[in-house]
Amino acid sequence: MRRVMLTVAYDGTAYSGYQLQENAPTIEGEVNRCLKELLGEEIKVIGGSRTDAGVHALCNVAVFDTDSRIPGEKISYALNQRLPEDIRIRKSQEVAADFHPRHCESRKTYEYKIVNSKFPIPTKRLYYHFTYSSLDTDKMQESAAYLVGEHDFKSFCSAGSQVESTVRAIHSLQVIREEEEITIRVTGNGFLYNMVRIIAGTLMEAGKGLWEPEHIKDILSAKDRGAAGPTAPACGLILVKYEFM
Repeated sequence: MRRVMLTVAYDGTAYSGYQLQENAPTIEGEVNRCLKELLGEEIKVIGGSRTDAGVHALCNVAVFDTDSRIPGEKISYALNQRLPEDIRIRKSQEVAADFHPRHCESRKTYEYKIVNSKFPIPTKRLYYHFTYSSLDTDKMQESAAYLVGEHDFKSFCSAGSQVESTVRAIHSLQVIREEEEITIRVTGNGFLYNMVRIIAGTLMEAGKGLWEPEHIKDILSAKDRGAAGPTAPACGLILVKYEFM
């Protein structure tokens, strides 16, 4: 028995998230189905990041065990012949038998993309969040600075999430504007349910001038989801980097 790791890229528009669900199309479900066709085994991959419905990724990871003799690095080529066009395996490789992507130290980078213009841009509608409200990116960056470091991010976690701890560490958080496009880029050791989208929604509220940057400290202290801004739409979010330390 060997363990193989896949680096998975996908356009999440047509899927109900990454994680396997009954009676709903998911990234994991498609990968499992195609691996079964390829290897002739019942396969259930273990995913690294459980992205939400409509969220995209360049580099999510998944591992699975197999008795197949196909070399690990060749599985990506064969699997891509079977997967739908909106899912691609960018790399496959054999890893240690006990390797588990969620049980080892890692660092993930997400980007949240915004089109900030008078009217939407149709070609970007699936990958950017549109807002015509003027956003002050300097205020957004000032606000973002209060989130860097280790904090209790309970205010930035969707209600009903079941986790042992809501403490996480954000290593960097940047707000970058290039003309009408704004990118919120965040790197951390792990993220709570909807955390990045809530951060994006909260920073946009600051960018609209609805509160001053230092109000972020009050939001963190509240440890109450109701204290933070709205959850930004899923379409603007993409997992761009996944590093194992």
